[in-house]
Amino acid sequence: MVCTTDCIEKPIRFCLERVGKFIGLHPWWFVSIPLFLSAALGGGFCLLEDRICNDILQQFTPVDGRGKTEKRFFETFFPHNEEMFSSQRLNSDGIYAALIFTCRTNILSVAALDEVLRIDHNVRRMSAQHGAQQFLYDDICARVNNSCYSNLLLHILDYNATNIKMVNLTFPVHHHPQLGRTPLDHFVGKVEVDNRDVIQSAKAVRLFYYLQERNGTLENVWLTEFVRLMSNSSTTFTQVSYFTSISRQQEFEKSTKSVTYLFALTYFIAIIFSVLSCIRLDCVRNKVWVASLGVISTGLAVLSSFGFLLLLNVPFVITVASSPFLILGIGIDDMFIMISCWQQTNVQDSVADRMARTYREAAILLTVTTLTDVLAFYLSFNNPFPSVQSFCLYAGTAILFCYLYNITFFGACLALNGRREKGNRHWLTCMKVLEECPPGAHRGFAACCVGGAYNHETRAEEEHPMTVFFRKYYGPVLTTAWSKASVIVLYIGYISISVYGCTRIKEGIDLKNLAVDRSYLIKYYEDQASCFSDYGPNVMLAVNGTVRYWEEAERAQLESCFADFISLPFVNDLSTSWLHSFERYAEEKSIAIGSEATFKEHLHPFLRQHPMLRQDVSITNGSIRASRVFLQTVSVVHKEKTMLQSVRNAAQHCDFPLVVYHPAFIYYDQYTVIADNTIQTVSVATLVMLVISLSLIPNPLCALWVAFAIASVVVGVAGFMALLGINLDSISMINLVICIGFSVDFSAHISHTFASSTKAGGDEKVVEALSHLGYPILQGALSTMLGVVALSASVSYIFRTFFTIMFLVISFGLIHGIAFIPVFLSLSGFFCR
Repeated sequence: MVCTTDCIEKPIRFCLERVGKFIGLHPWWFVSIPLFLSAALGGGFCLLEDRICNDILQQFTPVDGRGKTEKRFFETFFPHNEEMFSSQRLNSDGIYAALIFTCRTNILSVAALDEVLRIDHNVRRMSAQHGAQQFLYDDICARVNNSCYSNLLLHILDYNATNIKMVNLTFPVHHHPQLGRTPLDHFVGKVEVDNRDVIQSAKAVRLFYYLQERNGTLENVWLTEFVRLMSNSSTTFTQVSYFTSISRQQEFEKSTKSVTYLFALTYFIAIIFSVLSCIRLDCVRNKVWVASLGVISTGLAVLSSFGFLLLLNVPFVITVASSPFLILGIGIDDMFIMISCWQQTNVQDSVADRMARTYREAAILLTVTTLTDVLAFYLSFNNPFPSVQSFCLYAGTAILFCYLYNITFFGACLALNGRREKGNRHWLTCMKVLEECPPGAHRGFAACCVGGAYNHETRAEEEHPMTVFFRKYYGPVLTTAWSKASVIVLYIGYISISVYGCTRIKEGIDLKNLAVDRSYLIKYYEDQASCFSDYGPNVMLAVNGTVRYWEEAERAQLESCFADFISLPFVNDLSTSWLHSFERYAEEKSIAIGSEATFKEHLHPFLRQHPMLRQDVSITNGSIRASRVFLQTVSVVHKEKTMLQSVRNAAQHCDFPLVVYHPAFIYYDQYTVIADNTIQTVSVATLVMLVISLSLIPNPLCALWVAFAIASVVVGVAGFMALLGINLDSISMINLVICIGFSVDFSAHISHTFASSTKAGGDEKVVEALSHLGYPILQGALSTMLGVVALSASVSYIFRTFFTIMFLVISFGLIHGIAFIPVFLSLSGFFCR
């Protein structure tokens, strides 16, 4: 005899039984109070516009990411110089517009370059207007020596396409008589060169238009006008894609609006499904109104919970917009459980007694799943991604309200419907009807005016046909030896594919997926990936602290550190170094810099002659407090995490305090934390779910099977997610948290009923559990799928991904609940007695 753990379950059952009886006696109070509360809390939606927070940098990067700390360091010691603009020295992405011209033949032909120059001229002469102020690019452009920052390739050609015939462009660096050493790797793409590195042909040219970071309004107006201009531009020899520094955010915010119209469609589908699945031919026992009110109860829960959090000033992020679809499925699932338990009560008992019995059986199941769902989300709040935090807080609170409203509002509606059934009244007209059909009555009369049938042996309502199917056919077939063997083989195949998929998973969010379909950003990102992926970002490498640069031994030691970086597979060379340039300057001038005095004496004239390099040396009270050089990275696409960790590790192993940074590192930081945090979140949540299951399911071994189901479903979803090409990012992390809740929902219902069964053998226990809860679980799974199916039509990758993963979650959770777990329970039935 195995010890049971019903010491917690019993008092909960007793309390919920009393609650059910009280609601059955006073239903109108529990209809009115939730409606009033929803109206009051729903007022929080008036603050929705003020609470929306969809900043990509803030919401989809780690809160305490190392890149953000590195950024603050560079902003302190190397502030942006607006008079000597340098794109590679920006501490942020900057404010800019960009064009990528592609050509199937050669973009450096005269005809193609003429088109490039024409578009460039149109951009620079484009007029934008803000209020009464009209301005051009020249009025707000980023400046170098009082001139607009120019596109180097066009500057080399002197803005004349025919000059391409006379200029031998070398790649990746071109040496120009006036401009000096000119890197072209970020301006010319898919290049073919000869043995002297002279460009023979290229497939792409990229132009940048950087703006001053002063008046954000004027810059945004100009960038908006730029997008309008390019959307109406036409070309003959080239294809053009375009981008602005505000485009990503603007296109991302369209994602929320893209699903707004789907809410009404989803709730309509949910009501139709609920009504159809609860409809009965008996005109008294029909549950049409109850099913409809169950959907309304879920809607009230979303309204109340969201309004409550908005009143508490909780940010509303785009990821939250998908949670109502999820909550709808959970709420309807709970409704089906309560209706199923109600139908098993004695129809001759009073409504209050039937409610007490319903709550005794159903509410404990609802309590288990609600506790696990809510805790799964609340535990995940301790997450480095604000978008995940916001979703978990809204979803967890909504599930809590959903539980409270199912217990109160929906329970009261069930009691009122019970009073109608007690009086044998018609579901539509509420008129009393006959219990038995009089002799010779027309068949239509019997269908419309006769009702209230029930099983006179059990005194419960007549079984639903699907309940009969699970009891007479599905359960007995599943418990045969051949079926068990087939299920075990199926599970081995499932888990094998899942584990293989987990080994193929990729990390990090692709920024192009934040835009809606057919956005102009998609084409730009694709052109950038195909034409400019060979050369990565110019990474800043700073020496943090005072170094005796004048001592040759110190410089040699520093050079040794630089050599360690250059030896990395992702680093090409030092693209810019003030120290190397100063050493060459001293050698050309025959200047000795071996002492502190002479080093500092000649450094200042050198920096005055090279104002760009002056930005790389931070001098305080005559001492160099910090300095920086630049590393040119290569081939980092899909290897961002490895590159980031490599340069940071190299910085740690140097004897000098070094800091590496690039604005892209803030986004790359997600690669360093996403996997560990996902594993940690899922593990902690699973452990807590196990504790709850052990407390509320009256058999430890059955509770362990619930924990097993959680792990199995999470592994399955993660594996198949990877095989479907979905990365592990902050969006998919949300869905893995959802896995925990749904895998508990389905498996806990079956396990709890199995453990509570009085039947003798494991097979009989399984059949009884499936006959009681097989159909409600199937209803819940289908309702949840229908709750999110509308998202498959979304034009946003975020919401389509949510649908795909939710489909996997529900499918795997369902097959565990009605196939895998029942078979495993039956095999361990001896120990679960």
